[in-house]
Amino acid sequence: MNLYDLIVEFESTWVYLALLVYFAWYPIGTSAMWIYTAIIYYRRREQEPAEEREAFYHLDRLPPVSFVIPAYNEEANIEATVRGVLAVDYPDYEVVVIDDCSTDATLALLEPFAARGEIRLVRKRVNEGKAMALNDALPVCNGELLFVMDADAVPDPDILKAMVPHFQSPRVGGVTGNPRVANRTSFLAKLQAIEFASIISLMRRAQRVWGRIMTMSGVVGIFRREALQDVGYYSPEMATEDIDLTWRLQIRHWDIRYESRALMWMHVPQSLQGLWRQRRRWALGLSQVLHRHWRTVLRWEHRRFWPVLIEANLSVFWAYTYVFLSVVWLVSYALGYPPVGASPIPNFWGMFIATVCVLQLVTGVLLDRSYDRTLPRYFVHAVFYPLIYWILMAVITVVTHPRGAGVNRQRLRYTLWKPVRE
Repeated sequence: MNLYDLIVEFESTWVYLALLVYFAWYPIGTSAMWIYTAIIYYRRREQEPAEEREAFYHLDRLPPVSFVIPAYNEEANIEATVRGVLAVDYPDYEVVVIDDCSTDATLALLEPFAARGEIRLVRKRVNEGKAMALNDALPVCNGELLFVMDADAVPDPDILKAMVPHFQSPRVGGVTGNPRVANRTSFLAKLQAIEFASIISLMRRAQRVWGRIMTMSGVVGIFRREALQDVGYYSPEMATEDIDLTWRLQIRHWDIRYESRALMWMHVPQSLQGLWRQRRRWALGLSQVLHRHWRTVLRWEHRRFWPVLIEANLSVFWAYTYVFLSVVWLVSYALGYPPVGASPIPNFWGMFIATVCVLQLVTGVLLDRSYDRTLPRYFVHAVFYPLIYWILMAVITVVTHPRGAGVNRQRLRYTLWKPVRE
């Protein structure tokens, strides 16, 4: 049997039909689910009475907070970051910056702040990466609450007023905030501004309704000290230490929350190469977490984790389906046989999927526009999101995911440092 006959026969099987159905319905089903549950969260949490929104002002006691900022070669951003943290409106906090053997002017820029007593500066003698920098500094911080953030981000002055009230519940181990894109000069950065509103913020709202969150963003997260001590801080061998820590906290039955009003203005990759490197690290980190923790979260006591686990695995399977079907279609066209169920001209299914995708993007922008007034002006770029991100993330997932299978055997420390913004 030649390749032409093989392609024709395969496209007439139930396996091919099942893959087609999954390829078409998965993005539709997940988008509808995210939209519905995100709106539920919005109505419950973001349209609450004024007295509940201002819970901070009714606290009997304000716990001391430590801002913890690991830095490596951040001379372009570190001054703005420190000044932004020092402008936070809260009566009792310290700023701890860890320099992990930077080879640029990062340390020189930090020393004046330390000399004036505005920050505590921790200087490492051996470069061991972000996770180890945090593990070395967190035990010597003074705060009851530990706010971990990136060295290229600037918090909103009222960020602690939104996050601290959550810790009135003794079950709360951590709260993640709402990262916003600050550097919107390139086409890719504008796309990411839409992404963080319409994908990431929307998903965290939805996951909060489910009861478990996939990840506390490494750029903005505040933790109860006892919770971090309970799980042994960060895992240096994980590519994304923030995802792993989030899962371990919730496996230990700590409650992790999302606070949409806690804004953090961050820098994102501006080039395709920088974006590829970032998302490849994210994909590897998710793969590692799934391989390391799936048996644990399958236990009945962790059943509230099941929606997150199922959705994560379905997304990986969809990426493989997308890439596999694309190869089949390309080969089919090359052999002169129009593939079953695929068309280079937008048809009903293509338009239906695109419409649902646009509805999801619109919902995210509408929910976040009160926090980011300029966000709607970038919506014109949203039409390119499926064309670029679906292809990019599908390929990255297929290439990277198998590497996570060796996480329980490997000794390499992946979490050195995220790439410099490009």
